[in-house]
This record gives sequence, C-alpha cells and structure tokens, in this order.
Amino acid sequence: MDVYTTLSIVIAYFGLLFVVSWLTGRNADDSTFFSANKSSPWYLVAFGMIGATLSGITFISVPGAVGGGHWAYLQFVLGNVVGFILIALVLLPLYYRLNLTSIYGYLEQRFGFYAYKTGAFYFLLSRVIGASLRMYIVALVLQLALFDQLGVPFAMTVLISIALIYIYTFRGGIKTVVWTDTLQTFCILLGAGITVYIIGDKLNMGIGEMISTVASSEYSETFFWDIAPANNFFKQFISGIFITIAMVGLDQDMMQKNLTCPNLKDAQKNVYSFTTVFLIANVFFLGLGALLYIYGLESGILQMAEGDCSWLIKDPASGAMICLEKTDQLFPILSLNYLGPVAGIVFVLAVIAAAYSSADSALTALTTSFCVDILDFEKRDDTEQKRKTRYLVHVGFAFILFLVILGFNALSNDAVVYEIFRLAGYTYGPLLGMFVFGMMTDRKVNDRAIPYVCVLAPVLTYLINMAAASMDFGIGFMLLVVNGLLTIALLYAFPAKA
Repeated sequence: MDVYTTLSIVIAYFGLLFVVSWLTGRNADDSTFFSANKSSPWYLVAFGMIGATLSGITFISVPGAVGGGHWAYLQFVLGNVVGFILIALVLLPLYYRLNLTSIYGYLEQRFGFYAYKTGAFYFLLSRVIGASLRMYIVALVLQLALFDQLGVPFAMTVLISIALIYIYTFRGGIKTVVWTDTLQTFCILLGAGITVYIIGDKLNMGIGEMISTVASSEYSETFFWDIAPANNFFKQFISGIFITIAMVGLDQDMMQKNLTCPNLKDAQKNVYSFTTVFLIANVFFLGLGALLYIYGLESGILQMAEGDCSWLIKDPASGAMICLEKTDQLFPILSLNYLGPVAGIVFVLAVIAAAYSSADSALTALTTSFCVDILDFEKRDDTEQKRKTRYLVHVGFAFILFLVILGFNALSNDAVVYEIFRLAGYTYGPLLGMFVFGMMTDRKVNDRAIPYVCVLAPVLTYLINMAAASMDFGIGFMLLVVNGLLTIALLYAFPAKA
C-alpha cells in the first residue's frame, strides 16, 4: 500500500479522535477525568469495552496463533464468559455499595493501609506491562506499514504512538475514553468484516462456504484433553475464569469504565451485553485466523516447515520464501502486501483503533490509580495543584510505557497474546488472592505483612512453574490460579496480632 495513503489514513483517524477529545474535554475537571461524572450510558460503555477488551492482541495475535494452536484459545474464552458473569454478580455490587473511585479502596477498608498500597502497586505494574504489550503491536504495524518506508526508527514510532494518546486523553480522561472506545470498536469490527469478505472473494467462496471450509479444516480443532500440555481444556477454561476476574474485575482500567454508569443495574446490563458480543467476536477472529492460513497455503504465499521455523512466507520484496519469525506478523504481511489496497487500508485503520482502544484507557487508569491510591487525591482539597500534578503523572506514565515497549521489542519472540496472560499470572495473582480472601473470609490479617506475602507468592509460583516445566507438565495460564492460592495460604499464615 502506498506510504502516503497510509499516512493520510493515520492523520484523518487521529484528527477525528482529537475532535471527540475536544468535545468531551470541554469544562472537564478531576471528577470528569476519573469517573466521567458517573453519567455514561451503559450501552455506550458496553460497546466501547468490546474494543478495549479485544485490542490489537485479539485483532493480530489471535488469528496468527491459529497456525500453531488451532482454536484452543476458544477454551480460554469460554472461561472468560463465566468470569464476566461472576464480575457482574459479585464484584460490581461490592464496588457500587462502597461508592469507590478506585476499586483498591476496598483493600484499605478490609485489611488496611499496606494492603491498599500493595494492591495499587500490583495494578500499576500489571497495567504498565499489559498496555506496553498492546502498544507494541500497533507500533510494529505502523513501523511495517508506514515508518519503515519513511526511514523513521522504531523508537520514534513508539514515541509518536504514545504522544498521540497523551494529547487526546490528558484533559477529558475517562469521559473521552468512553466515547473514543465506541468509535474504535466500530473500526475494529468493520475492518475484520471487510477482511473476511476480501479473503472470501480471493478464494471464490461465499459466507456459507467459508464457514464450512473453516469448520472442516484442522484449524477449527477446539478441545484438547491431554492433561500434560498447557492447552488442556480444564487448564484453559479454569484459568479463563480467574484471569477474567483478575484482569477485568480487579483491574482499575476495566472497572473504571463500568463505574461511570449511573447505577449498578446499568453496569450489569453493560457486562451481560458486552459478554455476548465478546464471545461472538472471538469466534469470528479465530475463524479469520483459519481463513488467513487457508488462503496463504492455497495461494502459495505460505508453506509449512519443520524445525525452529514452523512457517515459511513469501517475501513481498524478493519473492523468496523466508521464515515467518512471529505468527503476529502473518495478518499484517498478508493485508498490506497480498490482499489488495482496500484490505491494507482497513487493516491499518482497524489495528490502530484496536491498539488505541485499550492503550488510551490504560494510560488514563494508570493516572487515576496513582493519583487516587498513591497520592491520596480524594483526601486533598488543593484543586489547582491536583490538576497540575495529574498532568505530570499522565506524562510520567506515558514515558514509562515508552521505555517498557522498547525493552519488550528487544526480548520477545512469542505471540503477544500468550505473553500477556503468562505475565498476568505473576502480577495479578496477589490481587486475586487478596480480594478472594477478603470477600470469602472474616479473618483478620497482619496488614504490615501483606507486602511481603505479595512478593513471596509470585516467587514461589515461578519456582513451581520451573519445576513443572522440567517434568514436561505445562501449567500455562493456570499460573494465576496457583499464584492466587499461594497468596491466600500465606495470608492465613500471618493473622493480625491480638
């Protein structure tokens, strides 16, 4: 696709985001930034959350991972559905009853000061890692589609990507994010739908024929019952439940949007409707992944290989077959080089929307949690100084994301969707353990011991994972459950002093 066409798309898209930002950020104050004055329509939040949850990870990494893992990811998604229902029935009533701006205020009420600060710290750590991985995806695509051709280095691409987020969120905060997420979700779903139509046209298939082709292919294999591998159904399904509870229900980023609804009933309607569309969308993206591989093989663009390189792909420049180093690259390479200019345009638009729909809310949530949980904004009255501090915190987290993305680019070779959930097992485990312990028991805990507990549990989880791997037993996404259980056990070991 022509570089100037791509540049025009990017400029037009962000121009639209800036218009939305200006409209939603007028007369904004701290309440607008942190909670949208609790006036967001539930259906708007629900639709926008689809894009925020799918993100660039689902849009690129899930279709790419189909080549090696087939539809095993759907086992995990089914667990997600159960997790969302539990969030609506258990966690949302708690948050609304306590009227929380930051959900980690619950930990202060249940355990004390140190538990509260520890919970906020683990959210900040988790969200920095998760947002960086998601932004890494969009930076890769922008680099491939645009900045490589302009001679711009990857570090500058990342800096530009993050600066754009800062510009359109620094004033309106979560109110702006609720509206921009709606626009971004529409672009994601439209882009995926047009791509499927184009692939069908290339293969001379209608909708029904594409569905039957995917269903009869090896890629649609979904359920895996062998107990040892990490893709075992029970490991995937159970971890899907708990990862959803931890990464959505115990995550300030995702819950901040729900808490902008006027009341609990609207927030629950948001979650139920969102969950239905979330399941359908993930099945759609898995189907898209199967179609990408089927098209690639039938057209001679892809070849299966053996050894360290599982797939070979035709180099767009030389025509030689080269190793597909990361399955995350499959969708971008096909869309930008082989599916035609329309596919390239909608891909660039959709992937930018997908990545920014999660990254913009992450930056806002990081700023919210640090200001409310660490700097105790709700206990301070100096309005003007608080606003200046909030701007500085917003800039600070933008810079941190920049550094983490560069580090991840230097280290990662795996599909990003698996990196996300593997790291989440270590960082969200203590949060899961503290919330479950607090809600399921009345036991008092030594608050000062909680930070040590929340460091020891992930360390023990890592050692257990290494031991299991040495015996060829894959724990997979169940790391989160192991970490949470260890946190609960260690909390029992440190009762409050009489």
